[in-house]
Amino acid sequence: MPTELTERTIATNGVELNVVEAGTGPAVVLCHGFPELSYSWRHQIPALAEAGYRVIAPDQRGYGKSSQPEAITDYDITHLIGDLTGVLDALGEEKAVFVGHDWGSMVVWQMALLAPERMNGVVGMSVPYLHRGPMPPIQMMRNVFGDNFFYILYFQEPGVAEAELGRDAATTMRKLLAGAIVEEGAMPDPAMFANDGRGFAERMAEPEKLPDWLTQEELDHYAAEFSRTGFRGGVNWYRNMDRNWELTEAVGDNKVQMPSLFIGGKLDPVLVMTPPTSGEEWLADHRGTVIIDGAGHWVQQEKPDEVNAALIGFLDDVCRDKG
Repeated sequence: MPTELTERTIATNGVELNVVEAGTGPAVVLCHGFPELSYSWRHQIPALAEAGYRVIAPDQRGYGKSSQPEAITDYDITHLIGDLTGVLDALGEEKAVFVGHDWGSMVVWQMALLAPERMNGVVGMSVPYLHRGPMPPIQMMRNVFGDNFFYILYFQEPGVAEAELGRDAATTMRKLLAGAIVEEGAMPDPAMFANDGRGFAERMAEPEKLPDWLTQEELDHYAAEFSRTGFRGGVNWYRNMDRNWELTEAVGDNKVQMPSLFIGGKLDPVLVMTPPTSGEEWLADHRGTVIIDGAGHWVQQEKPDEVNAALIGFLDDVCRDKG
């Protein structure tokens, strides 16, 4: 019998968040990244629910059916973590294991420092834990990349990136979902960094066909949602990176004390630039790093069986520890 999913709107922290739920038992919150949706966890929600967990997957602020505040500062780390604790409050849960992918990973790593009392464990996917740097990250990136193109720097100017990405959301999503992969051992294409006037999606090759893990119906779902909402909300997360650096100063040298896990794809270009071991010394109870062969950046969609097995193993360990 298929797992029953429910959908509700939760008003919290000044926004309305669309939340998908399934199952009963210890709570696990799935936090998507850019540009994604709660839909990105479609393979995990039923599997974790069937394994005995209460699965909670919000469209995070700026995405899907959730609110899109106007102010850029409404997307800083304090607001993003406040949304997640507000979801727990609304659902009557004191604590949960938080699982993040991409930007969601960056949020849950910081939540482990700023709101550890609400967490039983933390899982980062595709973006490993990064210790707070010696200077604001955008300043650091400008020092590194100079006049070269880098997508995070390109995202900083309000109105520019969202206009390009939203011009044809179907093409943007097709390129991003089908293209976030590198051949094993290869470095990213230098053309991605050329200062030649092109935007972000414009630099990505048009795929010859969809990858085996992505159906046309699934791509159409993403295209329809981002055609409706645009990309401004998600891009605004990037515009708070220096602000987040300032807001996390007090916990910058703290270690993550709770059980942690990292899951990544072996062909993920992010892991070429940021090796999974980069911040492991700051994880006091790290339970493992799982690198999945044949997977790129969208690891939980590309290799759901392997990801689900790793998640359930971690959840069982952590929840048994708590039991």
